[in-house]
Amino acid sequence: MTLRLSTVILPVRRWHDGGRDQWTRAEELGFHAAYTYDHLSWRSFRDGPWFGAVPTLTAAATATRRLRLGTLVTSPNFRHPVTLAKELISLDDISGGRITLGIGAGGNGFDATALGQEAWTPRQRADRFAEFVPLLDRLLTEDSVTHEGTHYSAHEARDIPGCVQRPRLPFAVAATGPRGMRLAARHGQAWVTTGDPKLTETGTPEQSRLALRDQLDKLDKACAGAGRDAAELDKILLTGFTPDGNRPLESVDAFVDFAGRHAELGFDEIVVHAPIPDSVFATDETVFERIATEGLAQLNA
Repeated sequence: MTLRLSTVILPVRRWHDGGRDQWTRAEELGFHAAYTYDHLSWRSFRDGPWFGAVPTLTAAATATRRLRLGTLVTSPNFRHPVTLAKELISLDDISGGRITLGIGAGGNGFDATALGQEAWTPRQRADRFAEFVPLLDRLLTEDSVTHEGTHYSAHEARDIPGCVQRPRLPFAVAATGPRGMRLAARHGQAWVTTGDPKLTETGTPEQSRLALRDQLDKLDKACAGAGRDAAELDKILLTGFTPDGNRPLESVDAFVDFAGRHAELGFDEIVVHAPIPDSVFATDETVFERIATEGLAQLNA
């Protein structure tokens, strides 16, 4: 198995003041994909610059040629399947078929109340996610869709000509619970995890790997229940939220050790955050670039 390395570029820089350069540099460094968060704001970045995911990805699509692009992740918190489908089809067309949609149930952060609503409970988020994903699947594969749902509806929604990628652009479904895992098994071309959030602050790397192995086992069972082989799905680990934190980016050797251990668990793609000075993602830019150019070469030799 060949392990892939991708990056997340948070939309915190003006496009003409370093933003564009990050995306073109990611392509130059040979990353498999460059993703961005689809939030209205996020945690410690709330009071600083934060640009929209879809316009940013559109600009990145015109600035690059080979790099895959996508969200990691989009959620129903402030999205509707009908309007999102139209934007994704347009983005897939502009990029020449290089878009992956990372999608999850969302959380209770700033996005959850930005439209003036009360934050949904975990069960309410799961209910909406369970309706959102199948409807979005239909919207991206059918010319006209009518659907009357509990949370989302569509009336003769037209999405012609559809995606460049057929039958549609791939879904990378972020999930850890049973309902989310079933959605990944039915609709996903990939599965995404950040690890077990209960272990982020107080767990150990070994406990984290055991938890990830358990998640992978649950994905296997969900796929079996859906009549799919779990090997059909890529397994993506978004780093920075396991007990290891940013330590894998301290050196090439540290990254090779971290990535190798997680490849052994069954992950196909490791995603690291591009450095942002004076933030939770502050890492040495030179080391980061060496990891991109040398780290995977060692692992895949």
